[in-house]
Amino acid sequence: MSVQGTRSPVFILGDDAQRTRGRDAQTSNIAAGKAVADAVRTTLGPRGMDKMLVDSTGTVVITNDGVTILEEMDIEHPAAQMLVEVARTQEDEVGDGTTTASVLAGQLLAKAEDLLADDVHPTTIVEGYAAARDIGHAAIDDLRLDDDVDDDLLRRVAATSMTGKGTGDANADALADLVVEAVQQVADDEGANRDAVRVHAQSGASSGATELVRGIVADTDPVRDDMPRDVTDASVLVLDAKLDTRETSADVEYTITSVDQLSAALDAEESELRRYAEAVRDAGVDVLVSQKSIDDRVAAFLAEAGVLAFESVTQSDVNAIASATGATVVGSVDDVDDADLGSAESVRVERYGGDDLTFIEGGADASTVTLLVRGSTAHVLDELERAIGDALDVVAVALDDGGVVPGAGCVEIAIADRIRDEAARIDGRAQLAAEAYADALDALPRTLAENTGMDPIDALVDLRAANETGRAGVVTVGERGEIADPVDHGVIDPAAVKHEALASATEAATMVVRIDDVIAAE
Repeated sequence: MSVQGTRSPVFILGDDAQRTRGRDAQTSNIAAGKAVADAVRTTLGPRGMDKMLVDSTGTVVITNDGVTILEEMDIEHPAAQMLVEVARTQEDEVGDGTTTASVLAGQLLAKAEDLLADDVHPTTIVEGYAAARDIGHAAIDDLRLDDDVDDDLLRRVAATSMTGKGTGDANADALADLVVEAVQQVADDEGANRDAVRVHAQSGASSGATELVRGIVADTDPVRDDMPRDVTDASVLVLDAKLDTRETSADVEYTITSVDQLSAALDAEESELRRYAEAVRDAGVDVLVSQKSIDDRVAAFLAEAGVLAFESVTQSDVNAIASATGATVVGSVDDVDDADLGSAESVRVERYGGDDLTFIEGGADASTVTLLVRGSTAHVLDELERAIGDALDVVAVALDDGGVVPGAGCVEIAIADRIRDEAARIDGRAQLAAEAYADALDALPRTLAENTGMDPIDALVDLRAANETGRAGVVTVGERGEIADPVDHGVIDPAAVKHEALASATEAATMVVRIDDVIAAE
């Protein structure tokens, strides 16, 4: 690229740089965004289809989770990556609705393309979309159900999130019971502590064997086989230090000239290692959890003392165990006092196939809980873990936010109708953009209907008519879809999920629309 003046041209970009400007840049960016949205569109709803993703190494992922699909795809186009960020943001903020947000962003781009073709300026489109978004947020708040957010309502929120996802042979309602129980276990007056609910996936059984553990499940086994495998009313020491002979910081050589000197050196080393074990025993420790290694001789001494010890435990597990038991992570076994120790009602090691799992349970007052997710195959297990993770997120959000709305496309239809009713108050051509926003929202219930085998056009017409006099959505009954009240069928979403989908999809679409110059270096 060069700038011409009265003298010789000034070169700004290198010869290998590529530049796309104006309508060509907008068309390219919008096409990329639409392609990403189309990739996940057919996964929307309880009858959505799955995608099989195969990477360059042959690893296969089968899922209908929007953010997983987009992250596994090898997307290079920068505008398309913005839609991937939409899904990531949705997942990070509220845990569900990633497909909804992505599809809406794609539809907003498609409508913007038509507006640009009609010579509507990008700034005007952004203005109209922003106005429509604000109307949508107000409509969502008006659609909140007056019902108290009790356990029954939370179970319906969890079941709605998991319906249509890969839950193996487990019923979504049964899993929803476990999800709500887990979240309520760690909830207090300030809300649900989502981070206190862990998910541990373990293959080897059907998904119906999934269970709630009031405590921690760690993928670790005892240092020695002759250590106890079941300790009740346990005092727990959490250590971040090696239990091994000390190493000098300087490069020192020792000269041993006799057997007596060698024996003395070995005795000193043995004494030091035994002292570690005695310090642990004298502190009243029943279970030792170490983030670092434990020397075999120390382990033998600990086994003699009846101490159950674990070594090289991951930092995340160490922190979780410390939090669950009330222990303080210490850097030395010297001068350990009672305040440093945690407690657990039970610490047990169980064999699952060829693996040992350690359960550290605290009973009814456990501050950390774990959902032990089971699956017969790796693919089933991965998808079930994703489904339960989403359900935990939406239940926590519903409990914290205190608001739920009807699902099954009911909210999107109601928002679209509200925008059309209020669009006349928007000045100028921005009104056209607001109406296009409403049309983009219609694509969500239309896609739900299409994925259930209904005629999408007829379903959309019937849905609009039903919402004129009441409340209706595209509800799946058995293997078919019908227009019915989603609340009567237990199809409920957190209001926060709808708010976030509206905000993130609008932000991404307007960002892409405003780009009129793409400069790429080779």
